[in-house]
Amino acid sequence: MIITNQIEYVGVSDKTLDLFESQYKIPNGISYNSYIIQDEKIAIMDTVDKRVVNEWIQNIEQTLKQKQASYLVVSHLEPDHSAGIEQLAKKYPNMQIVLSPKAQNMLPQFVSSDLINRCMIVKEGEILDLGTHKLQFIMAPMVHWPEVMFTYEQTQKVLFSADGFGKFGTIDAKEDWLEEARRYYINIVGKYGTQVQAVLKKVENLPIEIICPLHGTILKENLGYYIEKYNQWSSYIPEETGILIAYNSIHGNTQKAVEKLVEMLKQNQVKNIQVSDLARKDMSQVVADAFQYDRLIIAAPTYDAGLFPMTEDFIRHLKHKNYQNRNIGIIENGSWAPMAAKCIQDIIKNMKNLTICEPVITIKTKMEEETIEKMQELAKTMAKIGGEKNEI
Repeated sequence: MIITNQIEYVGVSDKTLDLFESQYKIPNGISYNSYIIQDEKIAIMDTVDKRVVNEWIQNIEQTLKQKQASYLVVSHLEPDHSAGIEQLAKKYPNMQIVLSPKAQNMLPQFVSSDLINRCMIVKEGEILDLGTHKLQFIMAPMVHWPEVMFTYEQTQKVLFSADGFGKFGTIDAKEDWLEEARRYYINIVGKYGTQVQAVLKKVENLPIEIICPLHGTILKENLGYYIEKYNQWSSYIPEETGILIAYNSIHGNTQKAVEKLVEMLKQNQVKNIQVSDLARKDMSQVVADAFQYDRLIIAAPTYDAGLFPMTEDFIRHLKHKNYQNRNIGIIENGSWAPMAAKCIQDIIKNMKNLTICEPVITIKTKMEEETIEKMQELAKTMAKIGGEKNEI
């Protein structure tokens, strides 16, 4: 794949892997992106996962023929991007490994041979001259590992963005960028919004024409749209006015309450409602949905004198990813000693800028008239927060 007249794609798509990082479902696979810049000196941008190293080496050989690589730029040492370092270093014995100071310190954890004497350490703003192309290095710590750096190619205005702007799915996956990029960002990078904001400020004045991430689509058009999405996500600003209702239901009574609440919300002109059964929907998708909308309602049964396990797992995922700046409604169910609401509040009380909306609703096994009246109050409250018109 040609990126520009002197920059080529040599990455590999993997359509056989079922779980990324052994936890995230990837129905359309994943790509491990790597690039070659051909100039007076040749630079290879990152390696790939061990699953596809041999195919990646073949791609490089077909691209370079008998030419020798001068540099391997390592932007991120996570194993899915560093598994080919040793094999490439052996193939090109005069090649230098370009990496951040922190990456140099971490390198022995990821390679078995002693490659330290072949390292070229680069710092913030330093430039590597390939001839026509000039590589400017931008430190991006904790996006999403401490050693990460971006590389900006000044001549053709290409940003090599490490895991930034990446997405699930192979290069040729026929799918919308936004959904899988959001799910990737929230679950992989989402905890580190402050650090993402910092690196966005570093690149905001660069004239970028192409973004080349380590996973997913190469971005060549409407770059302002993608950058603004990253700005939203890393600022923890809701993308949409709407409500996610995330629930568990053991025998169906909590589900019936959710269905009734959806009716009430619609009567209050809330049109954008997403309902997710936490027992059945992919957790990484529900977590991403929670960040997408400005309001969240959690409906859960009490279980073993505590919180239903899948509900607890969901809330702890949100906490781990720095979920904040949202309004939350709570519905609990319990036949003799309801505890779900207390457990939910105990988890979220230490999270940032989360407002619990009143009333908190308690159901004892099934809805009663009093319960329905309180649900109407909650529906009005949630609608008012979002600016929708109340009609109940």
